Amino acid sequence: MMGSPHTRRAGVLALTLMSAACAGRATVQAPTAGHVPEPVPPVMMPAPPVVAPPTARAIVARMADSAVSAPMWRNARWGMLIVDATTGDTLVAHDADKLFVPASNEKVLTTAIALQLLGPEYRWRTPVLLRGEQRGPVFRGDIVVIGRGDPTVSESMHAGDALAAFEPVADALRARGITRVTGSIITSGDAFTGQTSGYAWEIDDLDTPSGAAVDELLFNEGLLHLVVRGAAKAGTAPSVQRAPTAAYPPLRIEATTRLATDTGARLDVAYDTVAGALRVTGTIPVGDSVRLSASYRHPNDAYRAALAERLLTRGIRVAGGAPTAAARAGRRGARAAMPPREDTLVTLESAPLREVLPRLLKPSQNQLAEIFFRTSGLVTSGSGEADSARAVGARTLAAMGVTGEQVAYRDGSGMSRHDYVSPRALVRVLDTMHRSAWADLYRQSMPQAGVDGTIANRMKNTPAAGNASAKTGTLDKTRSLSGYVNSADGHVVIFALLCNSFTVPNREVERVQDLLVSTLAGMQLGVARGR
Repeated sequence: MMGSPHTRRAGVLALTLMSAACAGRATVQAPTAGHVPEPVPPVMMPAPPVVAPPTARAIVARMADSAVSAPMWRNARWGMLIVDATTGDTLVAHDADKLFVPASNEKVLTTAIALQLLGPEYRWRTPVLLRGEQRGPVFRGDIVVIGRGDPTVSESMHAGDALAAFEPVADALRARGITRVTGSIITSGDAFTGQTSGYAWEIDDLDTPSGAAVDELLFNEGLLHLVVRGAAKAGTAPSVQRAPTAAYPPLRIEATTRLATDTGARLDVAYDTVAGALRVTGTIPVGDSVRLSASYRHPNDAYRAALAERLLTRGIRVAGGAPTAAARAGRRGARAAMPPREDTLVTLESAPLREVLPRLLKPSQNQLAEIFFRTSGLVTSGSGEADSARAVGARTLAAMGVTGEQVAYRDGSGMSRHDYVSPRALVRVLDTMHRSAWADLYRQSMPQAGVDGTIANRMKNTPAAGNASAKTGTLDKTRSLSGYVNSADGHVVIFALLCNSFTVPNREVERVQDLLVSTLAGMQLGVARGR
């Protein structure tokens, strides 16, 4: 810069002032001798934003998202809906409107329909008639049983003695002085018309307790026990003891006793439909014993056989067995000429539905579910045929807000792989029951986490234990869990967690379900935003 030193100092000062002005600062005074400049405060950096911790609702939503997106589920189908029934808010929704095979979650629908249509005090009644005439201690004629689907003639409902259900019949006969019946125990009517198995049930299931046939007369929930004991000598047939009926069904023992080895019994039980007998095949070690389970293939015959056995233990002998077709035709001809006298001996009455409900839901009993299904149709429409039960069920579900797009309701138990339901449909039904007069009964009748039923060994030592009430569903490649749980601050949460078509171990599905339910049980859900 040209000019004198004085001129150069003035130019520098001018540039300094201009720079300060452009920067928006206060005017800078020229320094003077002995002057100390005022301190300039540092430029303040903005404070970082305060990030609120995630809410409980956000945590469970992220947990569900993380679960369904894990690599192990890449070939599986998850359907989830979790709703806070206290506030009405949806916490988790994943494919909630898609259809899934529910397995025994179908029983959520069946029992809700039955409670709506029948009520908790409904009782099944079975009239027992005498057809013929009495001459002293001998009754010349038949005992006639008119079945209406009583599901309680069982060990589980009669303190381990299924035949005790027939004591009123024996008492009534003894009161009349009858000790011998010349005819048979026969059935009358066909309350549950059509096939005795559920819609498209697997044929391999029909000889198992879970696939037992159902008719208007059901004995011991369709379940038969066999105790097979190896003989004292190898190469000979073992002994087989039946229960609770001692003489029915006929047996064909084709099993053999073998020398003791490291392996136990290898036995199989299946019906021979041609011979009309139960075949026991395989081998059992010398001196060994094993308990097997099978089904009663013909429910009405099992019921009649059991009644005859109990009467015999009370000193009342029924001479005839199941009458042949020719014998029945002969009797019809005799009635046409002169109808025999007929009167009611006694009417057997079941426990109320509210007492049967836990026996259905907690162990997930298929045959009781089919009885509820058929009975709802019978009482409402006058027909106990499966088609009528399905139509009645569909109408009842529609009244709950579950349309045909959300459910394919084809049997009562969920044994059929042609049943379909969406998570939203299950939650809607559960919510309907939660708001009904039977809310406590319905929830308490379900399995309790860590306590009883099919989830007795799940969610132990978690906040869900003794808190969550839920129905399981189990078929090959199908696991379902739907029900209720209370949050830590008392909100009632309704959930439906369904998984289909997975290839990981079953327990991995259950881990996800249990984690979500246990997390909900331990959370403070608080008040939803905007409320």
